[in-house]
Formats: sequence, C-alpha cells, structure tokens
Amino acid sequence: MNAPIITDLVIPASLDTIDAAEFRAMVDLGNRMAQLDSGIDDLDDTPEQLLPSWLDQTDRTRRGFIARRDGQIVGAAEITTSNAAGTTSAEIGFMALPDELAGAVGQSLLERVEQEARVLERSALQTWSLHPAAPDERMLTPATGWGEVASTPLSALLTANGYALEQVERNSVLPLDGPLIDAERRLREALAIAGADYRVASWTLPTPAELRAGYGSMIARMATDVPSGDLLMEAEIWDDEKVSRRDMQFAAGGQMMSVAAVIHEPTGAMVAFNELLVGADRASVTHQWGTLVAKEHRGRRLGTIVKCANLLRWKELAPKSPKVSTFNAEENRRMLDINEAIGFVPASYAGGWQKRLG
Repeated sequence: MNAPIITDLVIPASLDTIDAAEFRAMVDLGNRMAQLDSGIDDLDDTPEQLLPSWLDQTDRTRRGFIARRDGQIVGAAEITTSNAAGTTSAEIGFMALPDELAGAVGQSLLERVEQEARVLERSALQTWSLHPAAPDERMLTPATGWGEVASTPLSALLTANGYALEQVERNSVLPLDGPLIDAERRLREALAIAGADYRVASWTLPTPAELRAGYGSMIARMATDVPSGDLLMEAEIWDDEKVSRRDMQFAAGGQMMSVAAVIHEPTGAMVAFNELLVGADRASVTHQWGTLVAKEHRGRRLGTIVKCANLLRWKELAPKSPKVSTFNAEENRRMLDINEAIGFVPASYAGGWQKRLG
C-alpha cells in the first residue's frame, strides 16, 4: 500500500467553487468518524456552518491538512489556536475512518499537526475523542479519576504518541417531543430561591449592544471557571468586537443561537448564561454550547434558571428540533445533577487528551 501524501487544506472562499472539494471531504470524513466512534449521529456538522470560522481568522488561526493515497482523500487533520499574545496551547482534530486512522494515515497526520504546532510556537496540544455510551472490554480512565471511556482507534493513536487522557465528558440528550414539565416546575422553584436580586435576560443572536460586555466576560470565564482537570485552559479577553465577530460567524453559517442569562441587579453584572444552537435546518439536533455560573454566585440555583429558561424559550424558537445535546465534565456533578433532574440521559462520551511538546 502506498504511503499517504499530506498537503495543506485549501480553504475555499465559497462552497460553490471547485476548490471546495477538500473542505467538503474533510467535513464528511469528520461526520463519518464521529458516528462510528460515538455510535450516534447527533454530532454531525455541515460545511456551511463550519466554513465561516475558517474564513475569519481574526481571533483564531486554523490550518488544515489533507491525506491522499493514490489520488484519493483518505484523511484530514486540523490545528486551531488563539491569536492572543502569550498563547502556548493549540487544539488539534482528526478525520479518518478507523482502518486509516490506525495506520500510516493517522500517524502521518498526527506528525504533521505536531510539526505545525512547533511552527506556531505552541507547546501544549489538546484534542477530543468520541466514544460510545456502551462499555467495552478495554476501558480508559482519565487523570481526574472521573468516568471512563471505551478504547477507539483514535485513543490508541494518541496513547502511542504520548498523549495523556486528562478528562472525560458525558454527552447527554434531552428529547424535545413533549412538554417540558420538569423544566417549568424547576424554573419556578429556582427563581423563588434566587430571589429579587437576580433577573433573567434572554436574546437571540446577534447580542444586543448593552449586553455584549457582560456576555463577553462570561464567555471568557469558561476558561477559568469550568472543571478542566490538568488541561491547559488559557484565558482570553472577549471585548464587544470579539463577541460581535463570533455572532456573525454563527449567522454566516445559517445557525441560530438563543442565550439565557442572569443579571445580578445590585451590581448589574451578568453572572450566569446558557447557549442553545441549531443549524440552518431548524429541525436538526440542538446543541448546548456554553453554560456557566460565576463562582461567586453559585449555590443560588442560577444554573437551573438559565438552563430551564432557555429550554422553554427554545420550544418557541425551534419547535421542530427533536432533542438537545450537551457535554459536561464527569466531575462537574453540580451541572450533571441539573441535567438529570430536567430529563437529560447519557448518549455518548468524549475524552480530553493533552501532550506537552518537548
């Protein structure tokens, strides 16, 4: 079998052009790999929703690589890193079918992204692997000690190349085919416990100008206030312009996002938020993105408030979406308790891996 040839991914200006073939193939391989590794098809992406974040690299550098054998695309990889000064970490990703990932294609792509990381002067590499909900004969336990995942071709490749499994996240889903009775009841109870000092604010992107600063500050805290084990999470500054660019990328991909937040009335600060996102096909799976309660305001049911308020709002915005999918660290028992009380159930798992380059 001929050795694979690795080339730089062509990032097309539009998906309608002839040079969009590589990008489309990368997304297709990623979806097929995700389905095989997780055992579900809830996590598919589309080229339309991904391309905007490749075209606007103001805040993040994204580079991709294509593996070919005998002229056929058999794999792809990417590396993404913040452009903020002092950044030392990068996230990498792989797209290939199991047989290719376990052989020369997987190894060649991994070596290529590590080479690119050194060019970008990044010394900590991180990636995520998907795993089925069902256990397997060989289970892997993360450094946190919370949860476990079944071995996959990607996890074997990473282990063989010095990556450590640092964390396990649970992927949970909530069906949206009936009334959200538990969410309605728990929202009422949580609002009563939180009291008059806390007010709910909700919007559909783009973010209103008066909320951008508070929203940006909460997105920034996702790097510091969310359980991450020993994964290197580097803080970033999220000003109004950066929030607006993010909003525009979602819109350019045809996606719709609803945000529910809690405002602390005595200070005017935003102290909790939850995001729900769906693609251009409003009847597709909804994905929960960020959810966070500021550390100093925890213990007041604010997590329940933003989750339930946004779910109830979402039923009006995207009534045909069949379910919500979300990821949470296995050690984040507080957030998992909220999810389980609302009705979320496990669907798959993810592993967070890290390697420090010498």
